[in-house]
Amino acid sequence: MKKLIEIIKNIYKIEELRNRIIYTLGLLLIYRFGSFVVIPGINPEALAGLSEQVDGNGILGLLNIFSGGAFSNASIFALGIMPYISASIVIQLMGIVVPYFQKLQKEGESGRRKINQYTRLLTIVVLLLQGPVYLANLHSQLPDAAFVLGASNWLFTFSAVIVLIAGTMFVMWLGEKITDKGIGNGVSLIIMVGIIAGLPRALFAEANTRLTESGSGGIPLFVVELVLLFLVVMATIALVQAVRKIPVQYAKRIVGNKQYGGVRQYIPLKINAAGVMPIIFAQALMFIPMFFARFEATAGFAAAFADFTGFWYNLVFGLLVVAFTYFYTAITVNPNMMADDMKRNGGFIPGIKPGKHTVGYLDTVMTRITLPGSIFLALVAILPAFASKLGIDQQFALFYGGTSLLILVGVVLDTLKQIESYLLLRHYDGLMKTGRIKGRS
Repeated sequence: MKKLIEIIKNIYKIEELRNRIIYTLGLLLIYRFGSFVVIPGINPEALAGLSEQVDGNGILGLLNIFSGGAFSNASIFALGIMPYISASIVIQLMGIVVPYFQKLQKEGESGRRKINQYTRLLTIVVLLLQGPVYLANLHSQLPDAAFVLGASNWLFTFSAVIVLIAGTMFVMWLGEKITDKGIGNGVSLIIMVGIIAGLPRALFAEANTRLTESGSGGIPLFVVELVLLFLVVMATIALVQAVRKIPVQYAKRIVGNKQYGGVRQYIPLKINAAGVMPIIFAQALMFIPMFFARFEATAGFAAAFADFTGFWYNLVFGLLVVAFTYFYTAITVNPNMMADDMKRNGGFIPGIKPGKHTVGYLDTVMTRITLPGSIFLALVAILPAFASKLGIDQQFALFYGGTSLLILVGVVLDTLKQIESYLLLRHYDGLMKTGRIKGRS
């Protein structure tokens, strides 16, 4: 406790860091307030039962978690930051297969600004598709009396879509401002705050179940659940931070009276270089079978994948996570570029010839370390299903793994790493007694 108080004092002493943290908290508070502002034209009193309907509905429940409850509140921020994330993923994939975007990626700051502009335009296109779908979903789940102008009124639909687009663009602007003038990655922090917003309600619901219902295990079982959650979080932190260090020796150069190079450094190859993206891709594909539920011939096939705690759902989901981990790692980690950079700077891996031998060595190492990383990531992805099978409330079970836990761990580590860098730069102690915090970067 004394160490924590000392760290807080040191943070307060650094004016720039203090102002950045206050600025970040202020913008996040604005985002949370906006999550409760209902779309004009909808009666707020009619939204009482919408949360329960959304929480048990697959992808809608997932979107509701990421938006911090704004989805079920019919808020102006209902679509949250996810359309921007979807557009960013598309632009990132286009940067791999489209030469024009590959050229922009190599143009430095000017290219980055153009890519950001394309991402914003694509975000608006995604919103034009998702906005009417979201309103149609509201119409199917809310009574007609909930809509002041009537759900089928074109004026309400048009104005509501404009409000949803403006809400998401405003959230995106908040994220960019946090990144520029605050602390941490703004978009990631907004997603994390949305996820954390649902944790107290899920925790209290689980505690209430254990303490009030007979035969539910009571306090001892609730304590065991918290201990298991702590162990899962620790294992996830290990997955996020685990790296394989490849030694790189740089040739010695003497320029005048000074010596350059001649030192050994390391290339940290992450065991989970793909991050949370494989789970997001796999979850998107797992909702495809639901489209076959309307056909009688394929109703049984769709029913097998309707239950996220079922055997076939989790088996296919886990295999997809493993496959997408290899796929995303292959397109994000480029051994050829790494080998060229080493050769250009006079570096080499001891015992490995420069050129194609180095490329082959790096590719082999990445293939080998990606296997345990992908399997562990698949286990983290399906852990909520196991937790739900063991009797844990579905909303609380989501924090035992999956996208939510990985985002929470990754964002918290990155933010703490930035705070620690400010402390160390001013010659203060870091956040840990031994070692330093390592984020995803």
